[in-house]
Amino acid sequence: MAVEDSFRGFDHDFLIDDTVKEKVPFPKLGPSHKKDIAPVEGSKESILNYHNYSVQLSASRKFPFFTAANINGGLFKDADRAKSWKKDKRAKEHQWGLELYKAAKSDFDKGHMTKREDVQWGITNELAQKAADSTFYYSNAVPQYSKLNQRVWKSLEDYILNIETKKRSLKICVFTGPVLSKKDPPFVTMVDGQTVLIPVLFWKVVVFPKEDGKLYRVGFLMSQKKLLTENGIVHELEATKADEELFMQFEDAGTYQVNTSLIEKLADIKLPKAIDSFKEDRSIKLVLEEVEVDPYLESYSAKQKMGFSIQNIVL
Repeated sequence: MAVEDSFRGFDHDFLIDDTVKEKVPFPKLGPSHKKDIAPVEGSKESILNYHNYSVQLSASRKFPFFTAANINGGLFKDADRAKSWKKDKRAKEHQWGLELYKAAKSDFDKGHMTKREDVQWGITNELAQKAADSTFYYSNAVPQYSKLNQRVWKSLEDYILNIETKKRSLKICVFTGPVLSKKDPPFVTMVDGQTVLIPVLFWKVVVFPKEDGKLYRVGFLMSQKKLLTENGIVHELEATKADEELFMQFEDAGTYQVNTSLIEKLADIKLPKAIDSFKEDRSIKLVLEEVEVDPYLESYSAKQKMGFSIQNIVL
């Protein structure tokens, strides 16, 4: 039996307990994406299942539409980082691999959509290690400019895991993906004779229960457009009026807390239903203070841990 055959993937019943009675479904793709779902060997739903998370791929873009992860803060274990990435043979033709990430001007990281540490939990250390290793498939990666991937976005992910989830032994579901738009700028290097459009926006939605037995959700959006264009990684495109309405407010390199309805509109995706914790007409930019902090030191307060200069992250 192949390793991939043992993957159970995202559990829709993960949050159900004595008070919570709702399943958490996968996001539903909108009209612009439904005909572009990559087929997966052995899956009627075209879903790639891994340990504690699942992925749905775009056939044309060779990036995930979304990843869906279960996180159990009470069963978190330490695990080693895998040394290499590999393509998943179940959808091998629909993933970009080293041919993209080693190409000229590929000054970006293999950005995990499902964070390695998020799924490295289990009853045993062995299960946690297998889960961590299973995040190193190219099906879980999208190019992310390193300074953004390793700073504000990473700090947000660490905040969700270490402050909100692991410390409080919570169980949550996290959905992550790129906004795959035909207006994405092209990579300056052709790869295997193909033009690769590089996503400029990324989204993350956390679904979590509260003591009232109801499910809540909160959304975040990351932009890397400015970093990609200023560093000559993509060709800059002339903005149209339609772009200005939605994309122009996220021109700069930053991470924002946003209404989940905005993510649904931008990504053409329907997210799992839940009560929205964040209800602002405007998007709130998350800013890091220029300080060096260790996000794993338990002696720091939540604000000090992540170095955020704002305190209105709503979860």
